[in-house]
Amino acid sequence: MARRRKRKSRRRLEGRRILELVPQYSIESGEDKPVTAARKFIQAEGILPPALLLVKRNEHTTDRYFWAEKGLFGAQYVEENHFLFPSLRMTEDEAEGLVASSR
Repeated sequence: MARRRKRKSRRRLEGRRILELVPQYSIESGEDKPVTAARKFIQAEGILPPALLLVKRNEHTTDRYFWAEKGLFGAQYVEENHFLFPSLRMTEDEAEGLVASSR
């Protein structure tokens, strides 16, 4: 029996495209839980929002977090609700400007 393809949410795809423009940091969680490792890294490095943190939990799993003015969020939530984050609106406007200038 043929498997049905999962429908991709346009809103989430748009959010993913916007998050690609944000600075990314890759870290390993070590002994800490992934969210704790992300918070410690943000504090130690003085990272300013917006930023995307990729926290490697083990060799197979990487957790993604978004650092915003309001706090630390799961990246999937931000992809689906990117319009709630003012810092991403600026990034989205810059992306539209880049597309318009490349034509």
